[in-house]
Amino acid sequence: MNKSLAKHSTNISHSIESEQTPAERGYRMPAEWEPHEATWLAWPHYQGDWPGKFEPIPWVYAEIIRNLARHERVELIVNDAQVERNVRKLLLCADADLKNIRFHRWRTNRVWLRDSGCIFLTSQQPGIAEMHGRGSRAQQSGGGAANFRFNAWAKYSNWRDDEKIGGLMAGIAGAQKIQPGHRDKRVVLEGGAIDVNGEGTILTTEECLLSKIQQRNPGMERKDYEKVFADFLGAPNVIWLGRGIVGDDTHGHVDDLARFVSPGTVVIAVESKRNDENYKLLQENLRRLRAARDQAGKPLNIVELPMPGPVMFEKRRLPASYANFYIANGIVLVPVFNDANDRIALNTLAELFPTREVVPIYSGDLVWGLGTMHCMTQQQPRF
Repeated sequence: MNKSLAKHSTNISHSIESEQTPAERGYRMPAEWEPHEATWLAWPHYQGDWPGKFEPIPWVYAEIIRNLARHERVELIVNDAQVERNVRKLLLCADADLKNIRFHRWRTNRVWLRDSGCIFLTSQQPGIAEMHGRGSRAQQSGGGAANFRFNAWAKYSNWRDDEKIGGLMAGIAGAQKIQPGHRDKRVVLEGGAIDVNGEGTILTTEECLLSKIQQRNPGMERKDYEKVFADFLGAPNVIWLGRGIVGDDTHGHVDDLARFVSPGTVVIAVESKRNDENYKLLQENLRRLRAARDQAGKPLNIVELPMPGPVMFEKRRLPASYANFYIANGIVLVPVFNDANDRIALNTLAELFPTREVVPIYSGDLVWGLGTMHCMTQQQPRF
């Protein structure tokens, strides 16, 4: 890593009971389609995430980076100098724009930065901040970083390098570090567990946050999470969906289910085959979403996104979903699976993002790592 790239940042340990919350100070989590300064990625190295199928994975990453670097800076984490040299050669072969890629030599356990990285925050819109008589300090600092705890989805033991990554990212970005807490304990939360419209509404699932299976924060209840979302992410209006898709080892991440594509529009994965094991749970999520309201009390515009046919490997169903797309400046990267529904999903998203290029990324191998586009990326907004 080039240490000269690091900017000044301040670390604030901030519990819910503190006198003034980050939201009151003018911070909010922006929607993914808002302008980015960069996208953060970590280069794949842990073969245990793709046992027996690791060889094509670096080339998939190279294709993703090549597309992103045409539209915004890529902040790329590699384990060491030798890896950086090898990656540079591979990216040159893939015709990626190395001038728009910055390397950071940090150790990682895994590469799922959506979950292990910090969640970058930006200032409220001036009108909203002024309405509350607050927000000037947030605007002066440029941006914030909610550095939640990460414990590998309360499932795996190799996470201690990954838990350091959020703070390092915040330092490079020059963002004010905020450590969300509840009752004087730091809160565990992954970015894939939530999705926001940037105007006060957030999507999540009961299976991920309220179940005692893979329990992230023992003792935290629905109302506690809602307060964390309001105080630290500027999202007081919470829409609770039910269960995640079959095969998801995170136990219910929402970014395989439903995603905001504009302040009032949500795409939601649906399964048309009644005998498919995802059918009932996705219908229940659709029912909940139809009954939900945004922060202004208005019903949402709901667009259905098909599911691909089951993607199987070693007799295991993998969490393949078109909803795991990633929105960047001028582009939307969409996982595809050589399935008949690929074209329907791409056409649907192209209609929803008419000013962005919609790019399919073959993810039949990538999803063996139990994640695709959205799981591996973390956006840094323009502060």
